[in-house]
Amino acid sequence: MSRPAEFKNTTRPRIIVPASEHARLTALADAAEKRAPEVAEYLTDELTRAEIVKDENFDPNIVRMGSRVTYLDEVSGRTRTVTLVYPDAADIEQNKISILTPIGAALIGLSPSQSITWPNPDGRIGALKVLSVENE
Repeated sequence: MSRPAEFKNTTRPRIIVPASEHARLTALADAAEKRAPEVAEYLTDELTRAEIVKDENFDPNIVRMGSRVTYLDEVSGRTRTVTLVYPDAADIEQNKISILTPIGAALIGLSPSQSITWPNPDGRIGALKVLSVENE
């Protein structure tokens, strides 16, 4: 995926992913390479740079699969609350977004007050700030 120059020069925040999810997400990104190469590549990049921690040591204030996340879209100024899910559970009407979307891949591993930018397939840059994270 060719990334806009302004994206290449951005510093991405530290992210943390539980070990059990890291393996499954890596396999999912690999499997999605042919269907959705841009998002699969971005998710793979995020997983490659993530700090991997044992599940029992994972901080409940960090976005993981199943997290309910409230974030500010820093481009539109809109606040939105979503649940991060695997692709088969995605349902935009219920605010369940797939990890295999640009926003889903951007959210993984973030904690409140962190901001991140990501490249959209149309060449624009997306930006969001996590406001809160709820994990059951």
